[in-house]
Amino acid sequence: MDFARQQRDPTRHMVGITVVILLHAIVIWALVTGLATKALQVIKKPLNATIVEEIKVPPPPPPPPPPKKIEIPKAPPPPEQPYVPPPDIPVPVTPSEPVIAAVSPTPPPTPPVIAPPAPPAPPPPKVAQVVRNPKPLSDCSPDMPAEARRKNIEGSVLAQMLVDEKGNVTEVKIVKSSDRVFEKAVIRALSECKFHGSGDRWVGEQEIDFTLQ
Repeated sequence: MDFARQQRDPTRHMVGITVVILLHAIVIWALVTGLATKALQVIKKPLNATIVEEIKVPPPPPPPPPPKKIEIPKAPPPPEQPYVPPPDIPVPVTPSEPVIAAVSPTPPPTPPVIAPPAPPAPPPPKVAQVVRNPKPLSDCSPDMPAEARRKNIEGSVLAQMLVDEKGNVTEVKIVKSSDRVFEKAVIRALSECKFHGSGDRWVGEQEIDFTLQ
């Protein structure tokens, strides 16, 4: 059954009304019989108030002092005992049988190696003989260059010729030149010179003058 239906139930209302009527009847009966008057007299009596002092709680005792540390004296270290080496016990030696080693034949001594004699040193190279102004077998004087004629230039050239054993000129080298315009003509002319073969190499030094005629 739900709560709304219980509130609408007339039985619950009747019970409540009956309880209220009984309470009123008891109050009226008490007034009629004088119980209420006695109750008022009891209330009118003076009330004695007793002051109860607050019980003071004694302060707590002070904390005990911390226990003192008892230092235990350290025992002195034991004295160092000197090291005594143990006695040497000789190791028993077991006698062994003699070993007979095989004797190997001694090889014959190796004959000493004799180095062959060093070959004789080659003779020092011959220094080529220098011949100044050698005479060739035929005339091989250079001609006046056309450029020098055109510029109207005169000068001189000093050249060296390397001549082989047969008298042929193998190389021409310009040592000194007054103007480069003469060098090509000198090299071309002296390379065609032919000298008498002496069987040795030699150097011919030739000085050529170029003049305008």
